[in-house]
Amino acid sequence: MLWMVGAIASFTAMAVAGRAVSFELDTFEIMMYRSFVGLAIVLTVARATGHLSDITRRHLGLHLVRNLAHFAGQNLWFFALTVIPLAQVFALEFTSPIWVLLLSPFVLGERMTQTRVLAALLGFAGILIVARPFGETVGVGVMTAALAAIGFAISIIFTKRLTRSERITCILFYLTAMQAVFGIVCAGFDGDIALPSAATAPWLLLIGCAGLLAHFCLTTALSLAPATVVVPIDFVRLPVIALIGAVFYGEAMELWVFGGALLIFAGNYLNIWHETRKPIER
Repeated sequence: MLWMVGAIASFTAMAVAGRAVSFELDTFEIMMYRSFVGLAIVLTVARATGHLSDITRRHLGLHLVRNLAHFAGQNLWFFALTVIPLAQVFALEFTSPIWVLLLSPFVLGERMTQTRVLAALLGFAGILIVARPFGETVGVGVMTAALAAIGFAISIIFTKRLTRSERITCILFYLTAMQAVFGIVCAGFDGDIALPSAATAPWLLLIGCAGLLAHFCLTTALSLAPATVVVPIDFVRLPVIALIGAVFYGEAMELWVFGGALLIFAGNYLNIWHETRKPIER
C-alpha cells in the first residue's frame, strides 16, 4: 500500500510538471530529458549500493516490448495533458486495468474471476461517468489519453512478467536507457532538438525524479502482489488530480466527477477485499 502511495504522489507531480514544460518542449523532448535524468539517477544509486551487477542482458526482448509500449503511452499521455482537463486524462488512463484484466490470464497466467470482472466493470463505469468521452465528437485529447491507457497496460503486464526473474535496478535501467535512445531518435527526427531553458530545467528534473520514483514504487508493488490488485489502487489519483486541476488551473469540479470516483473506489475496494481474504496456498 505504501509503495502505491509513493507512485500516486509521483505520477501526480509528473502531470503538473509535464503541463508546465509543454509550452516550450514537445513530448519527445520531454521524454528524452526525463530519461537522461532517470538514467543518471539509476546508475548513481546502483553504483553506490553495489547493485550494478543486477543489470543483466537476459530478456532484452521483453524489456524492448515493455519500453516501446510505455514510451508510446507516455508520449500520448503528455500530449493529452495539454488539451483536456487533468481529471479527464487520469480517468481515461484508468481504463488500463480493463486491459490488464483481459491480458493478465494470457501473459501472466493469472486467473480471471467473477469478482475481478465485477470490480473492473464498476471501475470502468465510474471512469465513463468522470470522463464522458462519448458525445457528438471525440476530440484528439480523449483519443490520445485512451490510447495511452493501452500502452500503459501492456507496460504493466510486461513489468509484472519481468519481476519474476529481474531485479528492480535492471528493469529501471532498461526503462531509462532504452527510452533515452527512443527519445533522441524521435526528438531529433526533424533535426531540431530544443534545449531546456532556466524556467523548464527544474520541471524537467522533477519529471525525471518523479517518473523514476513512480516506476520504482509501481515495480516494487507489482513484485509483491498480482497486477490486478496493484493497479486498481492507483485509482486514488483521480480525486487528487481533480482537486489540483480545480485549485491551480481553474478546471471545473462537478458532481459527476465525484460520482464516478465513488464507483471507482467501490470496484477498487471490492477487488482488494476479495484478494486479501483468499486462503494462503501452501
